[in-house]
Amino acid sequence: MDKLFDRRIVFVGGKGGVGKTTTAGALALMAAESGRRTLIVSTDPAHSLGDIFDTRIGNEETSLGPNLAGLEIDPEAEAEQHIATVKMSMKSLVAPKMYREVDRQLDLARHAPGTMEAALLERMADLMAEARERFDLLIFDTAPAGHTIRLLSLPEVLGAWSDGMLGHRDRSRKLGNLLKVFGRDHAREDAFGMIGGSKEEPDDSRDGRIQSILLNRRRKFHRARELLTDPTITAFLLVINPERLPILESKKTLDLLKKFNIPVTGMIVNRLLPSDVDGEFLRERRLQEDQYRAEIEQTFARLQKVYLHLLPHDVHGVETLREIGLHIVGQLGDSSGDASRPIEA
Repeated sequence: MDKLFDRRIVFVGGKGGVGKTTTAGALALMAAESGRRTLIVSTDPAHSLGDIFDTRIGNEETSLGPNLAGLEIDPEAEAEQHIATVKMSMKSLVAPKMYREVDRQLDLARHAPGTMEAALLERMADLMAEARERFDLLIFDTAPAGHTIRLLSLPEVLGAWSDGMLGHRDRSRKLGNLLKVFGRDHAREDAFGMIGGSKEEPDDSRDGRIQSILLNRRRKFHRARELLTDPTITAFLLVINPERLPILESKKTLDLLKKFNIPVTGMIVNRLLPSDVDGEFLRERRLQEDQYRAEIEQTFARLQKVYLHLLPHDVHGVETLREIGLHIVGQLGDSSGDASRPIEA
């Protein structure tokens, strides 16, 4: 974990509200100030990345300072672009009389469950593939048990789907040849532009383009999985609070990531109460926190941890992020001291 910034991709995740965006932002700022070209990407529809940087960030890469850019992926905009791309591909594969039907079907598909997520995952895969050429470090502010696991499973899903589609194409071609034997004009049977070839384009050419589209998508997500499962390239950080629900969520996340052979690099234990708190209420909270912290130590014993105290003010602006980032980097680099010692924020 002390070589965190030597990776190319870092995922920061955990239960909602534990401080993922703050952690991701602080890490991105530290990486940029160390001279690394860094892009921080928010995949949460309820974006707060721009809020903590005190600037407006949208669906286009936005400069946040020297060596640092931010991006808040808009799932709806990605879905629109995804649908438009699919329309263009489909229209190149069917007869012109079917264009209106293609538009109608895909306009309906835009509102189908999973469409926005599929577009989001494809954008993430594209960013991961581009990371080496354009940036030294890519940081995702996301939930690893959600988007990440789906990215890992997509190669198999798309593989089975495309194999089925290619098998269907092969059967359709054989049926077209059979119709020829019986002397029928199979071009008239091609109402959907799928069984036989159109007059303007040989069937083999169309088959080749269909196969190319399917195989390219499979390769894209296979490459994404290779990057995700390579511990020299990708790091996963879990952010947790010393509370019951974040601990339970982190257990599930860790088990799920292990199932896909993804090593979790470390853990940020966030929002610890300062040691000098006073008052009966805060003392009671501290006793409860100590119990949960002991549970965290036991449950996640193999993970290196960074400890951050609760700040007395809201987190926003570069100065606050730098303050948090220095605490994180300070603990990562403190190999000679006690790694479990919290640094006061």
